[in-house]
Amino acid sequence: MIISYKLSSKSIGTLKKKGLSEKAVTELRSMEDVFFESPETFMKRVSRLESADEIMAREKQLLKVAKGYFRLDRWIRNKTLREWVEAIIFALVVATIVRTYLFAPFQIPSGSMIPTIQIGDHIFASMYSYGSPIPLTGSKLFEKPINRGDIVIFPYPRDPDIDYIKRVIGMPGETLEIRKDQVYINDQLFKESYAYFDPEQRKVMGAGAAAYPVSNFGPVRIPEGKIFVMGDNRYNSADSRFWGFVEASSVVGKGQMIYWNHDPRESFFDGYQLGRMFSFLK
Repeated sequence: MIISYKLSSKSIGTLKKKGLSEKAVTELRSMEDVFFESPETFMKRVSRLESADEIMAREKQLLKVAKGYFRLDRWIRNKTLREWVEAIIFALVVATIVRTYLFAPFQIPSGSMIPTIQIGDHIFASMYSYGSPIPLTGSKLFEKPINRGDIVIFPYPRDPDIDYIKRVIGMPGETLEIRKDQVYINDQLFKESYAYFDPEQRKVMGAGAAAYPVSNFGPVRIPEGKIFVMGDNRYNSADSRFWGFVEASSVVGKGQMIYWNHDPRESFFDGYQLGRMFSFLK
């Protein structure tokens, strides 16, 4: 059972401070550390005490101090083991809260955001930048707008179990077009300092680049409530050019900082770029 009723030395002491007589306190100590499944069985046992009338006159206080949730001492009698389990549970709860509402770590397995984010970068994303999620509702408290240029974390539209990281390029209601690698927003050239075009791949594409979908796209009008995202590594990024728009409400966080780097293609002893540690994403 999740809920149980049990009197401890501390709870009995609380009742004593509330004015319970010494006789009643002594009688309650005979019930100390005994578990009861329901308030009815608990109060039935109390009713057998000599001072039952005095105690039951404080029924609300009694039930309040006796009520408990997920009591580990019910299943784990060894105190040392119980303290270890409690510490682990506490750490997991704190980690869940931090990851859901503050910062979450992500490892980058692909090069779609090169050079801003490289393969093997480990980043922290702020999970509060666009509002704090309300559990089981799909809503957010203190909701904030997504801005163009933000590096965002969101579930991949074709498989929500996979997290993607891309940069926001087009906003709701805008018309976006790509002409020869250049982005136009509402028919105005949008200058991008972060966009990377691999020169070697450009050579391979050669004259066929004019028809290549990464270099020429649209025009498309971005629906309300959606955003258009792309990787900074424009020739090597699966993004909105291929699988469509992202629901703005599905964005869960904003990329903030690289805290570690190790290329997974290298050995344990190689492939580190320590100079990338603690650098902020722009």
